[in-house]
Amino acid sequence: MADAASQVLLGSCLTILSQPLLYVKVLIQVGYEPLPPTVGRNILGRQAQHIASIHGKLIKETTGEIMASSAATLITHPFHVSTLRSMVQFIGRESKYHGLRDSIVTIYQEEGILGFFVGVIPRLLGDIISLWFCNSVAYLINVLAPNGGVSPMNEMSYSLAVTGFFASMLTYPFVLVSNLMAVNSCGLADGCPPYSPIYTSWIDGWCLLQKEGNMSRGNSLFFQKVPFRKTYCCDLRMSI
Repeated sequence: MADAASQVLLGSCLTILSQPLLYVKVLIQVGYEPLPPTVGRNILGRQAQHIASIHGKLIKETTGEIMASSAATLITHPFHVSTLRSMVQFIGRESKYHGLRDSIVTIYQEEGILGFFVGVIPRLLGDIISLWFCNSVAYLINVLAPNGGVSPMNEMSYSLAVTGFFASMLTYPFVLVSNLMAVNSCGLADGCPPYSPIYTSWIDGWCLLQKEGNMSRGNSLFFQKVPFRKTYCCDLRMSI
């Protein structure tokens, strides 16, 4: 009996608290008045023009950003390769690359011009996908959300800040493959067997990582998955 009384009391309280919201909802439902046909057509026309304007800006600006980003990636990738190898050699306690100038000379002597651009293709693809993803999501937000007095391009800049995090998660496999290709078979211990297989191409590296379930390797600083039966430099040093 006490339980029944408690349920009745709880239901009454919830009904009283939700009554104002229900009242507003009913007023909106009942108080709707259709717009005149001409006004409706004008609103739809302006909305279509607004969508077309944003769509055109999306394609134009994204294409320009892709061209600028690709050019910057091509220019900076040789320095990116040199930096990665200088960092990776710390794992095997090696000293093959000494500074930027020595690294450039070493890479050129051993691998030629192409050595400066190993791993550049997945890096470019990741940048392109990231830009299209961010701008497309921002475009959808601008189309579906009310304007609220904010210009479409300002809204897009706000949306990019939110979608950037998700874009980085989406394109992380491309970053991973690019970095692995930059140090693969470069003469450093961590880029050669038994620590790392030799990849014939970035697609080969992608397929092997996907087969091992390591496409998110290194994505988290605190939760790492250790591949089964994989040999590391530290393991061999401990067994010596």
